[in-house]
Amino acid sequence: MIKKLNLISLGCAKNLVDSEILLGGLKNQKIKIVNNPEKADSIVINTCGFLDIAREESVDAILQAVELKNQGTVKELVVMGCLSERYPNQLKEEIPEVDRFFGSNDHQLIASFLTGKEFSKDDPLFYRSLMTPSHYAYLKIAEGCDNGCTFCSIPLMRGKQKSRSISAIMNEAERLVNGGVKELLVIAQDTTSYGWDLQSKDYLDGLIRELNTLGDELDWIRVHYAHPAHLSQKIIDAMADSKKVCRYLDMPIQHASDDILQSMKRGLGQNGIKDRINRLRSAIPDIRLRTTLITGYPGETEKDYHELKNFIEEVEFDRLGIFTYSEEDDTLAANLDDNVPRQVKDDRRNELLDIQNEIALKKNEELVGKQLKVLVDESSESISVARTEYDSPEVDNIVRLDGSHKVGSFIDVIIDSVNEYELFASIIQ
Repeated sequence: MIKKLNLISLGCAKNLVDSEILLGGLKNQKIKIVNNPEKADSIVINTCGFLDIAREESVDAILQAVELKNQGTVKELVVMGCLSERYPNQLKEEIPEVDRFFGSNDHQLIASFLTGKEFSKDDPLFYRSLMTPSHYAYLKIAEGCDNGCTFCSIPLMRGKQKSRSISAIMNEAERLVNGGVKELLVIAQDTTSYGWDLQSKDYLDGLIRELNTLGDELDWIRVHYAHPAHLSQKIIDAMADSKKVCRYLDMPIQHASDDILQSMKRGLGQNGIKDRINRLRSAIPDIRLRTTLITGYPGETEKDYHELKNFIEEVEFDRLGIFTYSEEDDTLAANLDDNVPRQVKDDRRNELLDIQNEIALKKNEELVGKQLKVLVDESSESISVARTEYDSPEVDNIVRLDGSHKVGSFIDVIIDSVNEYELFASIIQ
């Protein structure tokens, strides 16, 4: 009998890769993957445990699956990922309907539980089965994190940094490209400290240069989650020299007040962050920078906030995500007093978003009339959605095109009009 399985993957791109690896281990087994949980015999939920809102989403998903199990629709419920890695005993006690809880990297144990067969961690069956569109894929180069930022619980869930060897990464990258992937998105908790833990002492600049040697089938390499304190000139030069690397960098700065940055243990003050930005823009003049910020960190004064606000207005990041501070159990920041009121956190976030909307609109208006190459992500009979090299999937600008176009194809377009987060374009004949 073929088991029907529904996999629900929550949280970040790193979680998505874990889900894809599990699917890779199951695809040659007597298991059919179904998209509708109500049609499944088994449900696997890959949870996120970072920030209150993500934990709530994970628990809600588990409880919805429990309801299906209580109705007799679902026979087996498995929970994996960061939330169950961090709170296994609490979850077992509070949600006993779950059959098994696993951690983030227990792929072979989960596959064995679901199939009744033994699997090795290095089993070739664990080649990934992509959950993204087939033309782009995330390439995870390391697991865990050594940084110890005071607000972050990732090391508590994912452990210390464990970098993969360049040869292992290149083998996976080659398989992905041979399978039709045209864009690789390089991810880790901190990509810029890649290799620091390896005996061979490989580093991100070397990895970038290696990835750039992949064949003509690969067009774009995109780097995410660069820690500004670890962004060396060698990395910047490797990005500038590599033709396949997008003129784009995701570099979370978290704040711009020296006092807050020091309390967060971020390793750089405002001038250091500004220096990294200036170096990037000097080496790669057309680069687009994405960052993330936290408002309402404990002790954030009006002065701290205005330093952050002024910095955002001065630097003009191209893409910006903002979180309000969420206290994480067992982190250093959880022991800090002087918490900022909820409403103040929200007001500060909203004001910064308004400022960023104006910046985003101004920058997009500068693209009107310009010719760009775009990659088609979605298509229907009447409209297609694409991206430029300046935009990462799911989080950045999209380009709207009239008509149906082949998903995964590159098209030359001219930008006709824009708003804050969308570009409207015509095909160049």
